[in-house]
Amino acid sequence: MSIHQADLPLCQSKFSLLLIIDAQEKLAAAMPPAELADTIANINRLSSAAQLLSVPIIWAEQNPQGLGRTVEAIRCHLPADVAPTEKTCFSSCTAGGFERALTQEPSRKQVVLVGLDAHIGVLQTASGLRRWGYQVFVAADGICCRRPEHKDNALERMRDCGLHVASTESIAFEWLADSTHERFREVLALFR
Repeated sequence: MSIHQADLPLCQSKFSLLLIIDAQEKLAAAMPPAELADTIANINRLSSAAQLLSVPIIWAEQNPQGLGRTVEAIRCHLPADVAPTEKTCFSSCTAGGFERALTQEPSRKQVVLVGLDAHIGVLQTASGLRRWGYQVFVAADGICCRRPEHKDNALERMRDCGLHVASTESIAFEWLADSTHERFREVLALFR
């Protein structure tokens, strides 16, 4: 059996956007420190690559009055002219204003997901995006949970329903597509 490109969809920068979910202060404080540090580093790598390659970034915050804002270590890498979608529902897709933020550029039908808690906000948003007809890519090293088994279960469930699980580096290099890209060296430096 041969694998065709249709069997393994790749992220394309002109069709993608990056969505950061609930990477907030109090949630971050509950995560295993080493995994959180890796997750933040990978979110920042993708955020930087997205900005270099003109991939829009949007983000959501779960009950920011209770859980705080997006952690400063991530927020300082985000575009200053975009505000997060504030929500109380776990799926960003059911939050007021989220669909408007998502559809600013209607041709972008690939959504790359990163954030916290993988088995709650990330999983429920991924499900909603799939129902809306988006091609969903989850950066496995850009999400985390308080308990590793919850992350494993979330990734398994997402794979089982046809979502695409990849690494941050894979996604960034899929956005590049070619080593002759004018931003290749800058993106490469993010992963060195």
